[in-house]
Amino acid sequence: MSENAHIILGLDPGSRKTGYALLKRTGNSFESIEFGVIKSHNLDEHADRLKRIYDEVTELIKRFTPDQCAVETPVYGKDPLAMLKLGRAQAACIMAIVNSGLEVTEYYPKAVKKSITGNGNAAKEQVAYMLSKLLNANLDNISDDATDALAVAWCHAMRGDSLTESHRNPLKRTGRGRTAWGDFVADNPERIK
Repeated sequence: MSENAHIILGLDPGSRKTGYALLKRTGNSFESIEFGVIKSHNLDEHADRLKRIYDEVTELIKRFTPDQCAVETPVYGKDPLAMLKLGRAQAACIMAIVNSGLEVTEYYPKAVKKSITGNGNAAKEQVAYMLSKLLNANLDNISDDATDALAVAWCHAMRGDSLTESHRNPLKRTGRGRTAWGDFVADNPERIK
């Protein structure tokens, strides 16, 4: 691999299916190296699912030695138990990354969609279509989870070099006198009950 090439691991955590994608960036050129889904739906115990996620992400890091890692952050949901499980899956991903000696950057779903389509409310189909054009690749037959992970990796490639501290730490104060979480709430009042 050339010296200016970087590999980004993107993850879309889920307690039963976790999407992953590895994106290679060489200057302004991008190539999708591998993508897929870590499946744990066949395991009955939630703890066993989390272990599989942790183990598989650790193995991906060993195989591909990414330079950077990005994870999508869940921000809302109707079912509190489902959100708890999703948060735990995200934590398993983060712990695998951190325990492998790498830093992790988290992105909200709207930021991921906006980095690809210019619209934070874009449909999954729009994101997949734009990714296929941006990467000059056929993504028709890959799962939504893998596509979402590829989108996270792309978002990081586009924003990674220019991240402000508020993107890294969602609880840090932003320039508007609120936390990044406060900004999210202000920008999404329809999600507040």
